[in-house]
Amino acid sequence: MNDGRLGKLSRNTLFFYLLWLLLSQSYNAFHMVLGFVVSVGVALLNTQPGNPRIEKVRWLRMLAYFPWLVSRIIQSGIHLSYLILHPRLPIDPKLIRHQTSLKGEAGIVLFGNSITLTPGTITVEVNSNELLVHSMDDASADDVTSLRMEQKVAGVFKIRE
Repeated sequence: MNDGRLGKLSRNTLFFYLLWLLLSQSYNAFHMVLGFVVSVGVALLNTQPGNPRIEKVRWLRMLAYFPWLVSRIIQSGIHLSYLILHPRLPIDPKLIRHQTSLKGEAGIVLFGNSITLTPGTITVEVNSNELLVHSMDDASADDVTSLRMEQKVAGVFKIRE
């Protein structure tokens, strides 16, 4: 194990241990030792070797993204209510394979979760840069197929090598 990874492992262990102490508020010997052991284990699972891409969050864009997402959730909820309450039930369910141009894992996770939060669509599967999305009709899938949501998510992250 090189010094860079050992340092990162130590920082992660310290972070998780301090978080454990803060959340557990139990300072007897058993809980402190247990917290340290768990912190080492979690740090080992979350410390990747090598130099992974670092995704920097643009917080102002993130703060602007959430109201936009909430508005899309409300609009999609109204549209889905219309579909359900319509006497002919005009749904046209389909699975869409969507290749994303998002590079980082955090962006893909935010994108997939945003799709699932929007009524009428759900992210069924994610394989590398391909998402399998189920939608109730074409209008429900519009944010995905028009790339509108993906572009909004891409603006939230800046990837550094």
